[in-house]
Amino acid sequence: MSATDKPPFRADHVGSLLRPAALTEARAEHRAGRLDAEGLRAVEDAAIIEVIELQHAVGLRTVTDGEFRRSSWHMDFIYQLDGITQVEGESLHVQFKNEQGTYDYAPPAMRVAGRVGLSHTIFADAFSFLRDHARPEQTPKLTIPSPSMVHYRGGNAAIDPEVYPDIEDFWNDLAAAYRKQIEGVYALGCRYLQLDDTSLAYVNDPAQREHIEAIGGDPEHLHELYIDVMNRALEGKPEDLTVTTHLCRGNNQSMWAAEGGYDFVAEALFGKLAVNGYFLEFDDARSGGFEPLRFVPAGKRVVLGLVTTKHPELEDKDMLKRRIEEASRYVDIDQLCLSGQCGFSSTEEGNKLTIDEQKAKLELIVEVAAEVWGQ
Repeated sequence: MSATDKPPFRADHVGSLLRPAALTEARAEHRAGRLDAEGLRAVEDAAIIEVIELQHAVGLRTVTDGEFRRSSWHMDFIYQLDGITQVEGESLHVQFKNEQGTYDYAPPAMRVAGRVGLSHTIFADAFSFLRDHARPEQTPKLTIPSPSMVHYRGGNAAIDPEVYPDIEDFWNDLAAAYRKQIEGVYALGCRYLQLDDTSLAYVNDPAQREHIEAIGGDPEHLHELYIDVMNRALEGKPEDLTVTTHLCRGNNQSMWAAEGGYDFVAEALFGKLAVNGYFLEFDDARSGGFEPLRFVPAGKRVVLGLVTTKHPELEDKDMLKRRIEEASRYVDIDQLCLSGQCGFSSTEEGNKLTIDEQKAKLELIVEVAAEVWGQ
């Protein structure tokens, strides 16, 4: 298999896709108690089959289920880990913003109340359905939150000290749970896994480093700890399993939470994290320049998130090509790929685009990639 036959592909996408109206309505009916789990599952199945075809129609080789069975890109996973409990009324408020204003969001809260472990492979049924309905030429990708997301929001204060008097035991248990998850999805046929992460992007923002310090963390070195734990989670992964990570600065209904380039984390992120590729946001000035890419070693791929998923206006093709060329000054163009800057629907509400506008964005990514790198 040549390098271009392995993910991440020249034209790729982060994972989440806009929910169709029928699915949104079905989830609301289910929450209200008017639709049972079997009925919701049937609507999800139909929507996923349709979105698999959408990805094929635009020419993507990567296929996901759009995260259609989730409310949130990360908490639906984290709550299924042993030892994690949902907490009411203790959630950190996150301020999201865009050109129109700000939005105070209280994400679901959690506490580590028991030993972290994994009793079952999370999203096993969801991935199996995707695997069974993908076309032979499509590569199914599973997206899960990175291990750091179990810690970042609440820090050590969210971990019961009676359960983990020695915090190193928490990190060991967390890494072991992720190794078990990776083994489980690999056994199901997953060969493309993505660890979605906001923490390693957030810490580039001085305001976020202030938050880390306020909850008792070490803002100068927390990213190095997270990279070490992610590497422990990836120990022994099969050679034919491609693992990427997506670094996000927040994505909620076309708003973001953090700003700043990748300079603060770049050397450790690119030099030490044992993944095959990086999905990076580069859709506007708040993402910084391409200079941190000089730390990317040979053999790793960088998926440039140059096409925004936050608004419907289509980017100019020539501008995208110029930016790819600019990035290639710091890392070989053969190591580069193109995608949207984030998912289209990190939460079930989705960004402020229509499904047709989403399709046009995906088509643009495929077309530009073909013109830059060939079919």
